[in-house]
Amino acid sequence: MHDIRAIRDNPDAYINGWNRRKSGLGDVVSDILALDEQLRAAVQQIQDAEQIRNKSSKLIGKAKATGNEDEAQRLMAEVADAKATMEKIGETESDVRAKLDAILLGLPNIVYDDVPDGEDEDDNTEVRVWGEPNKLAFTAQEHADLGEKLKDEKGFALMDFEAAAKISGARFVALRGKMAKLERALTQFMLDVQTDEHGYQEVSPPFLVRDDALVGTGQLPKFEEDLFKTTNDFYTIPTAEVPVTNLVREQILAEDQLPIRMTAATPCFRSEAGSAGRDTKGMIRLHQFTKVEMVSITKPEESDAELERMTGCAEAILQKLELPYRVVNLCTGDIGFGAKRTYDIEVWLPSQDTYREISSCSTCGDFQARRMNTRFKPAPTEDNKKPKTQFVHTLNGSGLAVGRTLVAVLENYQQEDGSIKVPAALVPYMGGVEVIK
Repeated sequence: MHDIRAIRDNPDAYINGWNRRKSGLGDVVSDILALDEQLRAAVQQIQDAEQIRNKSSKLIGKAKATGNEDEAQRLMAEVADAKATMEKIGETESDVRAKLDAILLGLPNIVYDDVPDGEDEDDNTEVRVWGEPNKLAFTAQEHADLGEKLKDEKGFALMDFEAAAKISGARFVALRGKMAKLERALTQFMLDVQTDEHGYQEVSPPFLVRDDALVGTGQLPKFEEDLFKTTNDFYTIPTAEVPVTNLVREQILAEDQLPIRMTAATPCFRSEAGSAGRDTKGMIRLHQFTKVEMVSITKPEESDAELERMTGCAEAILQKLELPYRVVNLCTGDIGFGAKRTYDIEVWLPSQDTYREISSCSTCGDFQARRMNTRFKPAPTEDNKKPKTQFVHTLNGSGLAVGRTLVAVLENYQQEDGSIKVPAALVPYMGGVEVIK
């Protein structure tokens, strides 16, 4: 959500900001200002009518007490006219406000000035690289081929796309045996690192949410086609960012409660609308997947440093797993709807001979906080003045996407015979299993 007063005071900043996203949305500012002017005029008319109603209502009794019936009748007619005006203009106000809110809720965040300009992912800038990309001494197999060739003692594939398709259709997978255990091990490992080492509080949130929760974090109304909706009007979560961030919705927090850092491992559900033909094979782009999410709620002046910290927390998982990766700063044409700045972490996949996204860490400024109405009360100043409440800043990031981490482990730790060496950090979580074969 956007501050209408800020748009009113500095429209050029918003015109430039939205145009930088290559969306052509800058032209909408004139519509916003026109509706804002109509809304303020309607509000003023209602206030004026209300003053007349209140003033005349008080005088009716005095007129009747003095026997001035004509004056009383005039005042009563004046009150009736004022009420009629308030009702009529009130309908106009509601209609204009709804139109204005619909526009504002559909507009993306304004990115920071130093976010690189660009058209798409090809214009993202590399920030740093960790580890050397694995150059295997044999031809690398894709994770899907590796997983399907690995069998349990009954001869069933440990990564079974065919069986999952019979149950649910395309873009689903069933994991069995040690492959399922590896997925669980990765999830537990990530949670342990984020909670024990990085100080995030573990949360077990709902997986079904109402529409206002999705409006709060920016998925609605813009991206409804990417969501799954139940028959009784709940939505399945596309990411734990939605329920976890909304845990502070409609609250005024104390300054000493900030920062709030939370993490959750949940299933995530996405329709992948618009991704036809992309990553149709394997686990890169599924309708259902597990992800460990990190969420931070901070004071405005601390959000930039928190983004660097959060990105480091995500990177730590890949470093402990000894998986090569790089960090890129997303350009204006690739950055997400609610973000002011985003770092993508991309892990190396030998079969594709390239890096693929495994985490996005974003700072949203007060964009989500305004939509959720989440503020904090600063501590009194030295002269004992009580500052006004402020909107918090929110951040979110994957720490990590479990399925894609499983993909990266399979591909980077594959052996020539098709077996998978288990990363040392995961062996304790695998009950001592060092190789999946």
